[in-house]
Order: sequence, then structure tokens, then C-alpha cells
Amino acid sequence: MERPEYQSRMELRSQQSFPSFKVIEEVPKGPLEKALSFFADVRAGEGIGVLLMTVNVFLLLFAYYLLKTVREALILTEGGAYVKAYSSAGQAALLMLIVPLYGFIGSKVNRIFLVNGLSLFFAVNLVFFYLFGIAGSKEGVVFYIWVGIFNVFIVSQFWSFANDIYTEAQGKRLFAMIGIGSSLGAWLGAQSAAELVKRFNFSPYQLQLIAAGILVICVAITVAVNRIQVKASIPEMASHADQKLGDEGGFSLVFKSRYLTWIAVLTVLLNIVNSSGEFLLGSVVASEAKSLFPSDPDAQKKYIGAFYGSFFAGVNLLGFLLQTFAVSRIFQYIGVRGALYILPTIALLSYSILAFVPLLGMVRIAKTLENATDYSIQNTLRQALFLPTSREAKYKAKAAIDSFFMRGGDVIQAGIVRLGAELHMATAGFAWLNVFFTLVWLWIASRIEKEHRRLSF
Repeated sequence: MERPEYQSRMELRSQQSFPSFKVIEEVPKGPLEKALSFFADVRAGEGIGVLLMTVNVFLLLFAYYLLKTVREALILTEGGAYVKAYSSAGQAALLMLIVPLYGFIGSKVNRIFLVNGLSLFFAVNLVFFYLFGIAGSKEGVVFYIWVGIFNVFIVSQFWSFANDIYTEAQGKRLFAMIGIGSSLGAWLGAQSAAELVKRFNFSPYQLQLIAAGILVICVAITVAVNRIQVKASIPEMASHADQKLGDEGGFSLVFKSRYLTWIAVLTVLLNIVNSSGEFLLGSVVASEAKSLFPSDPDAQKKYIGAFYGSFFAGVNLLGFLLQTFAVSRIFQYIGVRGALYILPTIALLSYSILAFVPLLGMVRIAKTLENATDYSIQNTLRQALFLPTSREAKYKAKAAIDSFFMRGGDVIQAGIVRLGAELHMATAGFAWLNVFFTLVWLWIASRIEKEHRRLSF
């Protein structure tokens, strides 16, 4: 997992001191950099690029949350919470084929063709889902599997691109700012989905078409960012734009590196805990919809869509506030390694309480707090963990971890759901299982901390 020295070169801190000093030939910040510096340490010449990256990830997450609301409405009315959990196995099976194919393509084309080619592919898929949906086809299970693959790949490759255009020192400063776009897009996407469904009576299939158009806009933004960074970066970093990746596959890279292996294990465990919580919430919401509208599937679908739109909006509002006002400061004061312990500590407390008080309100509160932290602090942390790795690891190993290993956690969780169903396990039982998994999660975080300390500065 060798990486060039220039990617990990330390920076001088840009701050006032007494007596004051200034680096020779240091370019002063413009109005944009000064404004963005309220959220993160954005330095001269970085404003336009980081702002476009923030807008890009905002649009990607906005589109995803439109699709996530559609996904919940379709899968829970056409299959139910148990089928939703089992569908994750289909995602993992497909990813066994897709991840090596993605790595193979990455060895043949430069980064702009790799990133934008996949985005356009997903946009075309959405047009087909729209056409089949309005024709009356039942696509709940297929669309659920597709959204799971779309989510991990489209977000993973965005952050792979970010890891590739910024040095490790820049990433530690700027990822918190870029993450604000992610949190804001998720919040407004969920809120917009709820409003479009309730107020304007949009169908799930119309939301699919809107998301396809957003992806096309993201393609244009990626091209612009790539050009800006090629001009602004040091020659070694600028050369990445035309360099193809090495031939080694993503899975091979993961298993050759102890650091990447621990990140993969953490990803599996994190998703087991998160998916178990999502199952608890989904099963309760589906039961509520059926009790309110026992013989009206359309009303059930609208109720679930409106509920999840409101739930996602609340989660992502809190996530946005954490991302905007907390993440950059957390990274500044306790660093990447300290941030490893924040989400598992919150999850441990939440599920411990839920094990004793397994009520609908408590499920929603626990998942709101857990998901908001996951989408802000933990999400920025996951991306920053790849800063001290090679370019191949940033694209190929990251794609494998963010897709196959993440969905592998879903498959294991589906097995847990199956076992729980056979044993007639109640909500409290699933909560106690999550308490156990979270304790293991804390231990794995300590292993990653040790390896990160060895790799990073």
C-alpha cells in the first residue's frame, strides 16, 4: 500500500500568532475562502474547487434521498420488512461481480471517464425504472437491490475522487467542509421527497426521473472540478488526472493490508448494527400502516412514504447541524483517530436503553441519533481513513469495502433477522444483539487506530 511522499506532505498551519508571521509569497484568501473558513480551514486558491465539490455531493445525496424514500415505499408495500432485509443478499451477490468489473475498468480509463461513466450508467437505469414503473410493473425488490448498489458506488467513487485530488493534509482540512454538502443534500432531499409526495402527489416513479436529471448535472460539475484541480494542484497531483490505476484488484488490496482489512471488518460490523436498527424501525412502521389502512395498499404506500420522508428529514437536519458546526472542530481537537470512538459509543448507549424500553418512540429517537452521527461525523471519518493509502486503494479497495463488505454486513444481518423470526425474537432481543456487536466494534476501532498511527503523520 505504498503512496508517494508528496501526498502525505505536512502543511504549515495558516493562523495568526504573536508575534505574527507570514509564509513568503503566501497568497491571501479571497472573499470566498474567507466565507468558507467559518466552516473549515479553507485556504487561498481552494475556494472554487471545494465549493463545487460541496455542491456536487449535495446533489448526489439529494438524489439518493429522493430514491431512498421511493425505495421504502415500494419495498415495504410490495414485500414487507422481512423481504427488505433478505433483499440485501441479492446486493452482495451482484457486488461480487461488479467490484472486479469496476476495478478492471479503472485500470483501462482515467478517473474522469471512470467516475462520470458510472454516473451516466445509473442515470440511464433510472429512466428505465421510470418507464417500467408507470407501465405497472412491480419493481420493489429489484429497485431496492439497485438503490443499495447505487448508493454505495455513487458516494464511494465521489469520495475516491476527493481522495485523489487532495493530499492527506488537505483532506483532513477540507473533507469536513465537503461533508456539509452531503448532510445538507440528505436533509433537503428527504424533506423534498416528503413534500412532493404529500403536497404535490408525486408518484415514486416521477421522483426516479428527477434523480436521473440530477445525476447528469453532477457529471458536468465533476468535469469542472477536475479541470480546476489540474490547474491548481502541484504537478505530481495534477498528473493523476491522466493516470490509469494499477492492475491489482480491490479485494486483493484489502486482504494484503492489515489496515484495509480492519476497515473492511469495521464496515461489516457497522452495517450489521445499522441495518438491525433499520429493520426494527421498518417492521414497526409497516405494522402501523397495516393497522391504520388494513385493506388499502395505496394508502399504506403513501403513509410509509410520508413517514420516511419526515423521518429522514429529521435525521438529516441533525446530521447537517453536526456536520456544519461540529465535525471540523472534532477533527481539529481529537483528530481522525479520536473520532473512531464517537459513533460506537452513541450506539452502545442507544441500544442499551432500547433493550429496556422497546417502544416505537424510542426506536425512532435511537435511530435518529445514530443515523445523524453516522451521516456526519462517521461519514467524514470513513472518507478520511483512506487519505494515507495509495491511489489504487482509494478507488478499488474503497469500492470493495464500501460496496461488497458493506452489503456483506446486510447479508449477515438478514441471517440474524431470519434467526430472530424463527425464535420469535422481540424488539428488545434485537437491541441486546446490537449491544454485543457494538462492544466488538469498539475493539476493532482500537485496531484501526493503531494501524492509522503507523501510516499517518
